[in-house]
Amino acid sequence: MPTENPQPLWQPDARRIAQARITEFQTWAAEHHGAPAEGGYAALHRWSVDELDTFWKAVTEWFDVRFSTPWTRVLGDRSMPGAQWFPGATLNYAEHALRAAATRADEPALLYVDETHEPTTVTWADLRRQVGSLAAELRALGVRPGDRVSGYLPNIPQAVVALLATAAVGGVWTSCAPDFGARSVLDRFQQVEPVVLFTVDGYRYGSKEHDRRDTVAELRRELPTLRAVIHIPLLGTEAPDGALDWRTVTAADSEPVFEQVPFDHPLWVLYSSGTTGLPKAIVQSQGGILVEHLKQLGLHCDLGPEDRFFWYTSTGWMMWNFLVSGLLTGTTIVLYDGSPGFPATDAQWRIAERTRATLFGTSAAYVMACRKADVHPARDLDLSAVQCVATTGSPLPPDGFRWLHDEFAASGADLWIASVSGGTDVCSCFAGAVPTLPVHIGELQAPGLGTDLQSWDPSGHPLTDEVGELVVTNPMPSMPIRFWNDPDGSRYHDSYFDTYPGVWRHGDWITLTSRGSVVIHGRSDSTLNRQGVRMGSADIYEAVERLPEIRESLVIGIEQPDGGYWMPLFVHLAPGAALDDALLDRIKRTIRANLSPRHVPDEVIEVPGIPHTLTGKRIEVPVKRLLQGTPLDKAVNPGSIDNLDLLHFYEDLARKRS
Repeated sequence: MPTENPQPLWQPDARRIAQARITEFQTWAAEHHGAPAEGGYAALHRWSVDELDTFWKAVTEWFDVRFSTPWTRVLGDRSMPGAQWFPGATLNYAEHALRAAATRADEPALLYVDETHEPTTVTWADLRRQVGSLAAELRALGVRPGDRVSGYLPNIPQAVVALLATAAVGGVWTSCAPDFGARSVLDRFQQVEPVVLFTVDGYRYGSKEHDRRDTVAELRRELPTLRAVIHIPLLGTEAPDGALDWRTVTAADSEPVFEQVPFDHPLWVLYSSGTTGLPKAIVQSQGGILVEHLKQLGLHCDLGPEDRFFWYTSTGWMMWNFLVSGLLTGTTIVLYDGSPGFPATDAQWRIAERTRATLFGTSAAYVMACRKADVHPARDLDLSAVQCVATTGSPLPPDGFRWLHDEFAASGADLWIASVSGGTDVCSCFAGAVPTLPVHIGELQAPGLGTDLQSWDPSGHPLTDEVGELVVTNPMPSMPIRFWNDPDGSRYHDSYFDTYPGVWRHGDWITLTSRGSVVIHGRSDSTLNRQGVRMGSADIYEAVERLPEIRESLVIGIEQPDGGYWMPLFVHLAPGAALDDALLDRIKRTIRANLSPRHVPDEVIEVPGIPHTLTGKRIEVPVKRLLQGTPLDKAVNPGSIDNLDLLHFYEDLARKRS
């Protein structure tokens, strides 16, 4: 609540505010489109949601979006789902991503880093040439607009080239990271029936080589729609029989030809985690992603040609797509392929140092791991280029805010901390970074421009300073145009619009504070409800994981047949720690003091590990189903979990309790 943090942790100085691109945009939009010249971000945001058409028209003008045929209106049908953006317009995402090559040919577009931490540069000119060569080869292979092109690739430059070449020809890109097993990949790719597969022979992680040729062979057997396989020899092997070699298909010196496609033409397919069934195949559009990411990266993240943008991610997570879109603002993007903590916990900070990253994005979990490991990044490394550290994946706990701020402040640095929250579903942020606003501990700075973010009670009434459902009451351009293989749209509708008709319900608990900031409390579909009081699991994790003995935790609330309620807390202990009476007492006292007596769990149970999705998120709903007696094969999609063996513990516990 805002009363708990009356003083901001950080306040941008006058110079930063004046130089922020969002300040320039507001001044320009006031002159050209009637935006408020005074009132700062709050006034600009109100205008952006009240005058939605005018705001998005202004975004396209400000960023000089090239429409090869003009639009008839900004927003046709405004209903959700089904909003129609810029009908009549044609454009190409890849054309915009490569525009900087015209003026900055010899400057770095990509900085690629592996576990040696030695950066390799790909210039704008070379990126454009490779995309041109590969796009011509894709056309020669018969790839036409709307055809799906898939990548089983790590976070390497070839993946960026493949995505952009696919977009250039009007194809639809989709990717999985090579640490996904064959079943997980097939659960995704078989839905969309790709005609081309880009693949590596293996990858390196934690100094070890992982050969994936057998998995690739299985993918080829099980994807009958493939017309071509393109082999990238990351481990140095020859292309298998029938596959093309990457070096061959990118050898020509071809100027890219950009297919001009309708604004709502599919750009890529992303996937939900798929923990309880087949992953949802989420389709987003070329134009919708283009304008949403220009807004998000150019205004909210304040990125431009002088910046270097590093976010630790893999090709199986939407943040990779978001990172690639840094090219839209002429920004150099940093690709890291390897373990987040190799050779030591501070690895990501060392990459930020080596690449002179100005915006470094990571997970809240990594920040907390650095804090626990007594890492001192700003003291021990030259991070003078870093202007902003951003986090997502889960809410950044208050201790994470304090630790980041104090570490950099001790070195005299003025660090902007941007905790952001959005989702794969929109491949963007609902709330987070605003370079002109203060940062309060434990809070996201504000909702994003053009996003009418609200907190609603079960009856659909807006709440302020109270926990409610995260809803968005107006369309965003990057909302899915559809799910693949959902011909009547019923699965799409049921995923977001069945609770509040015509309003996007995301499935998170949030608080909108009276000062305009946002607090994320965790998923509402795994809600804890003790004595009628709803609470988010993230609040409990934040309190418990402050204790050095707790590596990670998982809390579940289960309605009992007799009307009771059982709330166990599962803890994965740090090496050498023991769940003795003293630690049990400290856990309970910590929760009681930081949250409330209602949050104290009924039991604290030591577990061998906490299961996650393949993108690193704790799985609460499947564990809840297991504990309610649902069989493992019905409670969870096995291919969506990082370590299926961990679930047997919860399965056994349910059996013992029954």
